This record gives sequence, C-alpha cells and structure tokens, in this order.
Amino acid sequence: MIKRAFLAFLALILVAGGIVGFNLFRSKMIAEFFAGMTPPPVTVSVSDVALTRWTPGLDAIGTATAARGVDLATEAAGIVREIRFAANDRVEEGQLLVQIDDRTERADLAAAEAALALAETSLTRARELRERGVSATTTLDQAEAGAVEARSTVAKLKAVLETKQLTAPFGGTIGIPRIEIGQFVTAGTTYATLQDRENMRVDFTLSEQDAGLVSVGQPVTVTSEVGDLSLSGEVTGIEPKIDPNSRLVTLRAEVENAEDKLTPGQFLRVRVDLAEVDGVIALPQTVVSSNLYGDSVFVIREETPEGAEEPQLIARQVFVELGRRSADLVEIVTGLEAGDRVVNAGQNKLSPGARVLIDNSVAPVAAEAPAAAQ
Repeated sequence: MIKRAFLAFLALILVAGGIVGFNLFRSKMIAEFFAGMTPPPVTVSVSDVALTRWTPGLDAIGTATAARGVDLATEAAGIVREIRFAANDRVEEGQLLVQIDDRTERADLAAAEAALALAETSLTRARELRERGVSATTTLDQAEAGAVEARSTVAKLKAVLETKQLTAPFGGTIGIPRIEIGQFVTAGTTYATLQDRENMRVDFTLSEQDAGLVSVGQPVTVTSEVGDLSLSGEVTGIEPKIDPNSRLVTLRAEVENAEDKLTPGQFLRVRVDLAEVDGVIALPQTVVSSNLYGDSVFVIREETPEGAEEPQLIARQVFVELGRRSADLVEIVTGLEAGDRVVNAGQNKLSPGARVLIDNSVAPVAAEAPAAAQ
C-alpha cells in the first residue's frame, strides 16, 4: 500500500516537473526569438535645420470700423415730410437727407423778419433825428436795442429751421432708413447710419508683453476669416493704459479700402510685422512634441549600433527651448544646431533609439516650411 502511494506521488512529481520545465523552455525560446528580431525602420519626414532670416510677427483678432462713421439722429421733434435718400446711396457732405415739418417755424420766421425790417427802419429814423438834434439819446438807444433783439429772433428761428433739415455731416455710404414719411419723431431718434468706407480702421488687442514690441507706424496685414481678402496698413494708435479686466492693450491700425471690400464691424485676422532677425532657427510647429517634461524634437543621427556593420539612421529625442511663433513656424532658441535633421511627420510612431527611414514625400509641405521663413 505504501509502495503504491509512493509510486503515485513520484508520478505526480514527474508530471508537474515536466509541465513546469516545458513552460520554462517555451518562455526562453520565445524570449530568444523576439530578442533576435529587429523592428523595421519607421518612415518619417524631416526638416533640415538652417540659420535663416526670419520675419516674426504678432497675430491678433480685430474688428473693422469706418474712419468716419456715425448713427445719424434727429435734432428736433416733428413729422417727417421728406426722406431724400435710399439704402446704400453715396451721399456728399451737406446733402439734405430728411426734412421735418417746419411750417410753423417758417411762419414765425416770416413774422420775425417783418419785425426786423420795422426795427431797422425805426433805427435808421432815430439816428437821423438824433443827428438833427431833435431826438433824445434814450430813443436812439431803444431803437438800437430793438434792432438787436429783432436780429437775434431771426437768427434763432433760422437755427431752429436748420434742425428741421437733416444733412450729411460728411460724405459716405448711408444705410437703411429707419423712419417713414408721416412718422412723428422725437429728438434723438436714429434715422440711418452713415459710414465713410474709403479709409478703414481696425481695432485689435494684444497682451501686455506683445504690445511692448509694437510702435506707431509698424506695418500690419489684415485678412478676412475665409482668407479671400488681404489688405496692408500701419499702426496709428496704442491705448496708453491696460484694460484691468482682460489685461490686454487696445491698438488701432488704418488700412485703405479703395475697392470697398471691408465692412464696418467685420471680423478680421491681424498680423503685426516685427523687425527681421538674422541667424534664427525657425521650424514648423509640427516638429515639436510637448509633455509634462517639456518641449522636445526627434533629431535624426547616423550611428552604428552594437553588432551592426554599417551606420544606421537613429532617432534621438532632444529637449529644446522655444521662442516666438509666427504663423506655422516656431523659433528654436536652444537645443538644435545648423545641419541637424529634425522629424516633422511620423513622431507618434517613434521612440528614442528607433531606426528610421527618411521619405520627405510623407509630408512635403512640412518639409519645405522653413524655406518660407527666409
């Protein structure tokens, strides 16, 4: 009985040992198989690092406004008798736009002019009598005061009549009428907008640091949101204080709008060109990978790995310090040197030390981007 139990125990040990040994052997063979496998090279696109002449710039969002633009409003209350413009008409300075009923004022003016004529006649007669010595000084004084009062009344009524005739303060394009003939309007009622669109202003904001790099007279370029419009101008004003809420500085640029393509209130992208800088490393922003440890790029170097007979292209991760950005380019302050080759497409498949195969047709635009900075 004991002999049988011993034999069964021995058989169990042999079976268990065989299973364990087989698993160990299999793991060893799998490890040796994968250790001997060399991963294929990763296809990437590269940019050559070179010192270039770079024109940095500041990008911002702006709003177009007319150099002269106002909402026209009535000066006096009354009934609208005439509207002498239509939407989008080109009007000239001083052109009559709206006529408010002024019949009462004209009647008063006629009466005042008659009173003025009488006062002038009385003044002339008083002077003649005074020269003859048959009239008192007070009579002449009263006649002169009456003439002055009559003239003032006429001038006042003429001024009132002018408030009933609404004219264009400057030439420009007038908008849609907001009043109708026969409508009673009160003083201050807006009846149209007038915009001089030949010269346009663009207001935009920059951070406190960026605003310090801008001065009056610097060139700017404004483009529409869809990119179908591009106009040039210059900075004409910088707000002397910083907005305490947004911490931004407001700037103003003026651009010509000869072809009437800009519209007041239009959304625009603004770029302020800074002074050109020589000897700058500027690369496409696609070359940079950012993580918690910092900004890095993959540099391609020729190395001869252990056991290899010929040099191979190896990707090495290099941490860099970034500077200014301009459009799709970024300045590399430290970490790279002229002549380095930097991966601009395919970084997501790379790891430090990986073999690579260069094929710039993978991302031809990115590969040519540095040339645009020159």
